[in-house]
Amino acid sequence: MTPSRDAEAVTALLREALADPGSAWGLGSFGAIAEFMRDPDEAVSALPDDRLGLATARGAIALTACPDLRPVAYETSVASGWNHAIALCLPETACAMSRRSVVTELGPDRDAAREQDRDAILFDLGLDLLAVDACLRTSDPEAIACLRSGVGQPLFDPANPIGRQLVALSPHRVFLARLGRVEVYAPIPGPGGTSPEGPHTHVLPKLLRSGRTHAATTPIPAGWVPCAGLHPAHPYKDMMGRRIAFDAARYEAFQILLDRWGDPALLAAKRGSALDPDSSVSGRHAQAARRVAEVQARYLRGEVIVVDPEADENEAVADES
Repeated sequence: MTPSRDAEAVTALLREALADPGSAWGLGSFGAIAEFMRDPDEAVSALPDDRLGLATARGAIALTACPDLRPVAYETSVASGWNHAIALCLPETACAMSRRSVVTELGPDRDAAREQDRDAILFDLGLDLLAVDACLRTSDPEAIACLRSGVGQPLFDPANPIGRQLVALSPHRVFLARLGRVEVYAPIPGPGGTSPEGPHTHVLPKLLRSGRTHAATTPIPAGWVPCAGLHPAHPYKDMMGRRIAFDAARYEAFQILLDRWGDPALLAAKRGSALDPDSSVSGRHAQAARRVAEVQARYLRGEVIVVDPEADENEAVADES
């Protein structure tokens, strides 16, 4: 395909996924991510500009199909089956954001997804991530005063007052990358609370300390960095990870995306071909592709898959190693 047709195909991929309430999105890095999803009957509003995206009462997503944006479709093996996604990648040389290491006030968020938020004040949390700026945004005077009291300090410094008040204040979370943003308006759950069933964020200091841009199990081509991810509807679980009856149509739909946007070497490994000695694909990823093929075959044959509930809870942990 010519470069222009490739760009058109990427834009079409994003538009179709944004129109599908069964798709979920994530924008972030290893240990810090903002997730956007919506219910089928949830009210949505268009963005007031030419970015791709939409807003709900709980959050928003706004994307730009950059000329060098590369979708990478993949499947990963987990204890109870498999996960699938399309990583939205930029070249390592073109993905860098601010790399701030202390809380920093940025001023009014003029690029907010909704016009009503464009006078609210944006604060970079200073997580020093390569391809993502994790920010907070608020127009509440008390919250602004609290965030300003932590400016110039690392977020996780015990002396920084932000952490102690963050749950109570619950400002908007705004994660930014070269290709766009995800905004989360829902309240931050308190200690021991669970993420809401909708847009939410995760910031996990232990994972951030690894300095990775993505989990080791994610087969991202060398020289590329995943800045966001698209999660089309999964065949056996909903957006919150709860089990549903196996849906063969969802399985087939992602296989089409995998054929179009996946790594040809991994596709060959999945289908039983030997890995080319000159391939840059790791043996680990090739083995995972074969395991995915095996478990998918069991689902397609209608076999009963015995699921260990603890294995489901630990899928994310498995992805970290």
